[in-house]
Amino acid sequence: MKVNQARHETSSRVYDVRMIHPTTAYIVDAVRTPVGRRGGGLAAVHPLDLGAHVLEALVARTGIDPGAVEDVVFGCLDQIGPQSSDIARNCWLAAGFPEHVPGVTIDRQCGSSQQAVHFAAQGVLSGTQDLVVAGGVQNMSLVPITASTSIGQHIGLPADPYTGSVRWAGRYGGEEISQFRAAELIAERWGISREAMEEFALSSHRRAVAARADGRFKAEIVQYGDVTDDEGPRTDTSLERMASLKPLTPGGRMTAAVSSQISDGAGALLIASERAVREHGLTPRARIHHMSVRGDDPVLMLTAPIPATRHALERSGLTIDDIDLVEINEAFAPVVLAWNRELGADPAKVNVNGGAIALGHPLGASGARLMATLLNALEQTGGRYGLQTMCEGGGQANVTIIERL
Repeated sequence: MKVNQARHETSSRVYDVRMIHPTTAYIVDAVRTPVGRRGGGLAAVHPLDLGAHVLEALVARTGIDPGAVEDVVFGCLDQIGPQSSDIARNCWLAAGFPEHVPGVTIDRQCGSSQQAVHFAAQGVLSGTQDLVVAGGVQNMSLVPITASTSIGQHIGLPADPYTGSVRWAGRYGGEEISQFRAAELIAERWGISREAMEEFALSSHRRAVAARADGRFKAEIVQYGDVTDDEGPRTDTSLERMASLKPLTPGGRMTAAVSSQISDGAGALLIASERAVREHGLTPRARIHHMSVRGDDPVLMLTAPIPATRHALERSGLTIDDIDLVEINEAFAPVVLAWNRELGADPAKVNVNGGAIALGHPLGASGARLMATLLNALEQTGGRYGLQTMCEGGGQANVTIIERL
């Protein structure tokens, strides 16, 4: 099909109408690896190979010519060692795909691959791109979450990025900036008991175990070697076992049981314009209805999904009751419980297949994992609108609303 080449003149400049009329950003497909437990089946896999694996699967499933892809946008944290040197580009090349396709790696903390989807969709909506791959990768077994800090300390740098900044200290004083402290502060501020968090965590495992047993993840998971399913969900956990764990900080409420799991994995989505859908004979599964990102208190850090969701609903003209399913990252149980208390969502619509407490949280890949799960859950339940949000370092949160087609 020939693209309309009509042009019109305004003043002395000539514009191509394809560049000035916004289009629709479609999700053609979404795939992910199983989420591996720390030290589990994916622990020894090089991050490039994890990323290349999902890229190969995405190209095979969509039938797209990889040479037609205009950019690869990947999220990844701790970009050192095997995750350094623009891993998006390197994963694409490791997959054996054309060298003329570029890649860029971004860091919006835990929301990095959700932001990758936003950047891909924004490229399409601007009219400057037609086919973009978005996703993320993280091997936390190979590159520990503290690796960047440890290397910094080894060469004599401060233990955190704030120490020594006069301007930061002038605004936030000497308050500790830590996700673990933030989770404790949220539990205290919203009056969320340890028992309530443990009940939520148990529900996450039960939902994930049931979804895995029912095959609800099969459409999104691409087997890697002998690893066919998510390794995190526990069939043997109980409230009694959770109650026996020591808190992460003396006298605190937070324990490992109500926190997300350290994990390994990768995920990828194909984002396409209307023109690309027509020209390449693609069948999109959803369209991106809304996307935004907002910030909040960096000391509380993990509360941003609350104002970010309110902002997204206002901008999209929807209410929380219009949303059929929600995927909110279970970085810590109080994040979801406080969000739900403020937004008033039906708990039966939130993380219906479990969340990161059970399934794991491979940082840079989690946004892609949540989107793949949300897309499939909407199709399985017949829902129309799905909302995804994640708390992120620095007190930020992305929100994406998709509409199933």
